[in-house]
Amino acid sequence: MPFIQSFNSYLIIFTRYPEPGVTKTRLIPALGEVGAATLQRQMIEQTLTTARLVCPSTIAIWFTGGSEAQMQAWLGDDLKYHPQSSGDLGDRMATAFQVTFAQGADRAVIIGTDCPALTPDAIAKAFELLDTFDLVLGPAMDGGYYLMGLNQFHPALFAGIAWSTDQVLSQTVTIAETLSLTTAYLAPLTDIDRPEDLASLDPTRWYLG
Repeated sequence: MPFIQSFNSYLIIFTRYPEPGVTKTRLIPALGEVGAATLQRQMIEQTLTTARLVCPSTIAIWFTGGSEAQMQAWLGDDLKYHPQSSGDLGDRMATAFQVTFAQGADRAVIIGTDCPALTPDAIAKAFELLDTFDLVLGPAMDGGYYLMGLNQFHPALFAGIAWSTDQVLSQTVTIAETLSLTTAYLAPLTDIDRPEDLASLDPTRWYLG
């Protein structure tokens, strides 16, 4: 079982409280409002189960929707909770990394909750690679990334990115090259964002309508 031994390794999980009609809206045509929220709830719980197996020193949930009390009652009181900041996804991720490093992290990895294929070994590998590389990326099949790891805050990595497009990964890599950052990559995985992505899920395990 992977185990992160550094006392200053932080795993940031970006997510949204699963409210019907607000959560996973691109899946609503296939699953309905309640179904999309149900699948999102399953994926969040699966992601947290995976994260707990890795055992970084701190798991921090950065959330939108709901309240900290709702998140804590649902996911547990052994985690740190932060409401996401304002701005686009880049602004919000930048804030999370900035706060995390200000709190004393020497390595930080951020993941979402839309990649059920993400394993404890992959997260542990990302932390391990940060001993050697400045940046670790987990490419998503849609042109984005499902994981980013840093050992130092680089705000430029989050500026000028066309978020929610197939250019996110390539634009991030270009910025990293401009900053002369060394970059390592994990295996590509599929994010569950659109109805066509549902085909990659086992219907006996996940709610698919």
